[in-house]
Amino acid sequence: MDRPQEIEVAEEHEIVERVAAIDVAKATGMVCTRLPHASVRSRRVTKVWEVRATTRALTELADHLVAERVERVVLESTSDYWRPFLYVLEGAGLVVWLVNAKQVKNVPGRPKTDKLDSVWLAKLAERSMLNPSFVPEEQMRHVRDLARARFDLVGDRSRVKQRVEKLLEDALVKISSVLTDLHGVSGRAMLEALIRGERDPMVLAELAKGRARARLGLLAEACDGRFTEHHARLCRMLLDQADDLTRRIESVTALLDEAISALEAPSGEVMTAALDHETGELLPAPAAYASAMERISAIPGGGPETARAVIGEIGLDMAVFGAAQRLCSWAKTSPRTVQSGRKTKGAPIGKGNPYLKAALGQMATGAAKTDTFLGERYRRLIKRMPKQKALAAIERSILVIIFHLLSDPSATFTDLGSDFYAKRIDKRRRTDHLVHQLEALGHRVTLTPAA
Repeated sequence: MDRPQEIEVAEEHEIVERVAAIDVAKATGMVCTRLPHASVRSRRVTKVWEVRATTRALTELADHLVAERVERVVLESTSDYWRPFLYVLEGAGLVVWLVNAKQVKNVPGRPKTDKLDSVWLAKLAERSMLNPSFVPEEQMRHVRDLARARFDLVGDRSRVKQRVEKLLEDALVKISSVLTDLHGVSGRAMLEALIRGERDPMVLAELAKGRARARLGLLAEACDGRFTEHHARLCRMLLDQADDLTRRIESVTALLDEAISALEAPSGEVMTAALDHETGELLPAPAAYASAMERISAIPGGGPETARAVIGEIGLDMAVFGAAQRLCSWAKTSPRTVQSGRKTKGAPIGKGNPYLKAALGQMATGAAKTDTFLGERYRRLIKRMPKQKALAAIERSILVIIFHLLSDPSATFTDLGSDFYAKRIDKRRRTDHLVHQLEALGHRVTLTPAA
């Protein structure tokens, strides 16, 4: 028999005496309370009833739960239907946990009704067998909503620009094959000229600016197509739509910066702030948040847009997560291992937060092209794994960096350099390894020190 090993296991909390659970739906919610019996000590009293998802009904429910001295209320995160329940009950001073429905329903063979679901949820809640999901404060929720609105608008604008390119393909105009950015200064000038009725390829090519003028011959050949009035009308409509989305993006960006600067300083074990390098004192909240965005933007592949998206999703107070490993696990950037008997294999990391994953993906893609530590790490990883898997590893590294930047008010990003791994190589061991390889191939090796 193998020798037993002692391991650390998170101890379960004591049984919560007074709990309530709500199986939420769009119009209603099934409420279940489990309270101690008035006279029999070991008995629990379970009550189930339905409540409408209106503000008045939820306010009455909150008053009832407060009167019953309920210690914890657990909600299933079903779509966005949990929001009214969470906001009203939290406003009444109750402790509300939002839990993942996957933790609750993975019990094969259990009958499934709204009433039984609420009872089962209450039983799990009173035994502390659930983990609460991350729900930011109200002000941070406003920041997150604006960050997500900006992300969606940028996606809409990209789709509109792609439709313009498809329209040009239908018109046999191949400008996008020559210009890097069809909607840059040169491309936009050519599109506007086509809409106005200009069809001469040389005249259109002469509208190019900057480095694009080195390809006038190719541009003239690409502009020789069958662009008709029908294409002009559609192109005008799409360009106006793209311009309108650009104005909306700029408006949302201004609102987002304003919402970030209006946040109050978080309080917790890990405090998000920034130090004044001249006086050494903590900066006020607006300046501290501006500093946090600047420090995140210094990461290779980062920028103001990705910094806003990341802050909008994870917030600025890292005491919520406590450790970088927990943040990476929540964001679904940590590798998973599935073991059964002698078989050990990897498993998908999960979907995670799509907005955070998109921002980290943009940063990782940009960092992979740089001559930095992250870029060198990516190039080392793709030698033994697929590119997408290597990018996921870079995403995790970036998220760890962001956690430490937000946790330490005096921390700034310092690149380790693309030669970080080369410096750590044991030259003597590496030399011996290469010599043994050459000798195994039948060569006799004589080493001469370099001058």
